[in-house]
Order: sequence, then structure tokens, then C-alpha cells
Amino acid sequence: MTDNVTAEGSAPAEAHWLNVPNALTALRLLLVPVFAWILLSHPHDDLWRWGAAVVFVIASITDVIDGKVARKYGLVTRFGKLWDPIADKALTGMALVGLSIIGELPWWITIVILVREWGITLLRFLILKYGVMAANRGGKLKTVFQSIAIVWYLLPVPNWLHLVGVGVMWIALLLTVVTGLDYCREAYLLRKRAQTA
Repeated sequence: MTDNVTAEGSAPAEAHWLNVPNALTALRLLLVPVFAWILLSHPHDDLWRWGAAVVFVIASITDVIDGKVARKYGLVTRFGKLWDPIADKALTGMALVGLSIIGELPWWITIVILVREWGITLLRFLILKYGVMAANRGGKLKTVFQSIAIVWYLLPVPNWLHLVGVGVMWIALLLTVVTGLDYCREAYLLRKRAQTA
């Protein structure tokens, strides 16, 4: 597959914003209020909890698919770069806030994770003039553990099995904090290199 180029042939042209990856991102955004309604309207009904878990998993899968498709077929757009991380944070944030509202996840855990997530997203935008701070392996591992922990909390499992989810959430919290500090260090080094170049 050849790259898209401008009429002058000097630089790749951005893909049209109306494409499959962006549609998946938009779908994920639309699923956030649906997920919130399912979780909060019947928080103690097992069937509804399964529904909330299924919607969360489907929305999470769209995050994996849209990025791979966008990179493989050259469909990366400014829309996707902006809204994909926002959709991710909205989904995760709603899940954490929802679990705290119904009293199943301590508020301080939700606050720590959300401050880190939105803080690093803001940091990425602030240092764009110095360079792009891409997601590293630790950040991706953090996302995996956060998603597993959230799904475990959403599922109506017995109390003894719920302890596994608590353990996974603690690992996710630790990874969230450690990778957040690592991104801050990376941003500092990126800025320092740009200023000394």
C-alpha cells in the first residue's frame, strides 16, 4: 500500500477524518453514557452488572482495534490523535467514578488514577512543541491492568473471588503512579534535549 502524498509529492497527506478508526473512537465515546446508565441504574442487579461489564469490554476492544487499523492502513488523523485518548480516559474515568459512587471502590483510588491520567494527557499536549511523548511499554501494561481490574469489579463475583480483583486494582494503581512519574521524567528530558539542541 503506497503512502498518500500531496500534489507536490513532498509530504504525506492526512487521511480523511471519516474512516473506520475514527468511527470506532466515536462509538467508544457514545458507549460511555450507555455504560454509565447500565451500571448506575441497577448497581446491585447481577444481570445488569454483566451488561455493564460486556459494554466496557466492547468499548475497550474498540480502543485496541482503532489504533491498529489506523497505523496499518495509514488512517491516522488529527481527529483520532485528539479524541482517541479522550475517549479512553472518559471510559476508564466513568468506570472508576461509577464504582466509587456505588461504594465499591474507595474514592481516593479513583482520584489518584484520574489525576494521573488527565495530568499526563495534559502534559503530552504541553510538550508537543518539544516532541511527541509516545506511550511506552509500562503505560500499556498499566492500561491492561486497569481494564482487567475494572472488569473484575464490575462482574458479580463472590466475595472471596472479589479479593483477586482488589489485588489487580492495587497492581494497576502502583503501575499508574510509577508510569506517571516516568512520563514526567521523560517529558523533562525531552524538553531539556530540545532546549539544548
